[in-house]
Amino acid sequence: MAAAEVARQGEGCRTVPLSGHVGFDSLPDQLVNKSVNHGFCFNILCVGETGLGKSTLMDTLFNTKFEGDPASHSQPGVQLKSSTYDLQESNVNLKLTIVSTVGFGDQINKEDSYKPIVEFIDAQFEAYLQEELKIRRVLHNYHDTRIHACLYFIAPTGHSLKSLDLVTMKKLDSKVNIIPIIAKSDAISKSELTKFKIKITSELVSNGVQIYQFPTDDESVAEINGTMNAHLPFAVIGSTEELKIGNKMMKARQYPWGTVQVENEAHCDFVKLREMLIRVNMEDLREQTHTRHYELYRRCKLEEMGFKDTDPDSKPFSLQETYEAKRNEFLGELQKKEEAMRQMFVQRVKEKEAELKEAEKELHEKFDRLKKLHQDEKKKLEDKKKSLDDEVNAFKQRKTAAELLQSQAQQAGGSQTLKRDKERKNNPWLCTE
Repeated sequence: MAAAEVARQGEGCRTVPLSGHVGFDSLPDQLVNKSVNHGFCFNILCVGETGLGKSTLMDTLFNTKFEGDPASHSQPGVQLKSSTYDLQESNVNLKLTIVSTVGFGDQINKEDSYKPIVEFIDAQFEAYLQEELKIRRVLHNYHDTRIHACLYFIAPTGHSLKSLDLVTMKKLDSKVNIIPIIAKSDAISKSELTKFKIKITSELVSNGVQIYQFPTDDESVAEINGTMNAHLPFAVIGSTEELKIGNKMMKARQYPWGTVQVENEAHCDFVKLREMLIRVNMEDLREQTHTRHYELYRRCKLEEMGFKDTDPDSKPFSLQETYEAKRNEFLGELQKKEEAMRQMFVQRVKEKEAELKEAEKELHEKFDRLKKLHQDEKKKLEDKKKSLDDEVNAFKQRKTAAELLQSQAQQAGGSQTLKRDKERKNNPWLCTE
């Protein structure tokens, strides 16, 4: 409501003349001085296969030697390496960050090569968004790491774009300002280069890839930007070696058949790239990153969080109402999760109880089986003991009877001997016989 009221008030503003000098015409100068004192930052992402001269081109663009070791072709995956440098030209300070894609295109399976790049760009957006959403923000001192320009290095095949290039640029075009360049363009002839540029442009259009177009809405740069848009993609050559050509020392590459001058526009588009990227459109690249790519990411993230500009009735959304609605939604989801966890816990307890009861039942059954088996074994042993006892008793009886019979036999034999002796004693005649 307040914003609508202010808009209505703004529509009724009147233009009034000034009767004398006030001084607010110095605002541009104040802004320039403040910006110069604060310094600027610019972040470049170099995407391309290993060996296309990305590091050499960066050294050539900024007329310095950045530290870095050459990348090998044996990387297991794509890794992004970020390096930040403080540069100064005249009284202007620039914090330059160069991000290189180490190992890009070196794998046999290149299907997911673009994913680490997308994740890196999103991570920088997310870091800025988190800083922006803080209660105590320090954006004026915040080191902005969002990528302002993506130099996409295309191999000078002279035929067409590789599927890896098309897929990667398609995934990146909504997240970063893409400036395609043909690397090491001295590897193909002028006629082949012209056809190659036309082929690349045609393939980008047919596949719906949106590359960065130099702005033409500012009259001061409209003509040069319009002309340079027709030269995309730029065919470039990089070199940090200086050779004496005529009376001047110039950056060039020496070949057996001649010399290629880096800053000679008849030889390559390096000067055009440098002019468009640094001298003319650096601020527009920064602005496009913030107002277009970052705003798209921010809008999508806030919509995911439940924030909207208007409700279904086209009324402005209140931040407090949105927060309360999101909080209630979160609490509802939390209660559902708690209830689901409780039900799961109860279910698991029941299942465990059923398992324990089943185990207890099995134990009782096993105990009963063992008890019955014990009783049967005990009965068998008792029966066997009884049988043995009966046998022992019978044996003892037989033994007793035998001993009795033996005793009686001995007694009977003894009595007969005594009788015979007596008879012999009484009858001497029996003795002589």
